[in-house]
Amino acid sequence: MRALSFAQDSRRTADGHRYRRTMLWMLLVVVIAMLVGWIRGGKLSNLTEIRVRVWWLLIFGFGLQLIAGFLPRDQHDLAVGLILVSYLPLLLFVWLNRAMNGLWIAGIGILMNFTVIVVNSGMPVLPEAVLLAGGSEDFTLGAKHVLLDADTRLPFLADIIPLPRSVLSLGDLFLAIGIGVFLEDQMRRPLRLFAHGVQGEPGSASRR
Repeated sequence: MRALSFAQDSRRTADGHRYRRTMLWMLLVVVIAMLVGWIRGGKLSNLTEIRVRVWWLLIFGFGLQLIAGFLPRDQHDLAVGLILVSYLPLLLFVWLNRAMNGLWIAGIGILMNFTVIVVNSGMPVLPEAVLLAGGSEDFTLGAKHVLLDADTRLPFLADIIPLPRSVLSLGDLFLAIGIGVFLEDQMRRPLRLFAHGVQGEPGSASRR
């Protein structure tokens, strides 16, 4: 692997943020899903009526990931630990709301990322993918990342998919698709009248 020699030197300083733009890419997916839902007759106002169980698990899980994202490289073990712990409330949220369209797809993506990080003690990153995504040869690994090499387990689940300024994993793609399907489905659901205080007359249904 041509990029192996330069990537193993963790002391090199460079812009390591080029391959850590997953959240921005996820935001793009959300916007596209909302646009598709609107084109197919959905209503943006429906998004304010989304009802999910234990929604606070999302805040807890993504909050831990946010903290891990700000840790320096020398805090690798702590960053990986926070990431793994963060997946537990996210998986629980998906399981409790599994009947909602799209969330089971997102859950598969979360489980993929969790698995590859567990078996490799970090998320493996393919150096060539970083270069294709616009990164430089002296990039610095993020705190939660490790270099993908011959000893990497489940390399097909690693960060190997280059996009402009981002390198994603297969799990990231499943997560994004699941979120997109969920939002598009929620936008196209019939409006719940009673959620807006619209009252019907007693027995009105029987008089039709």
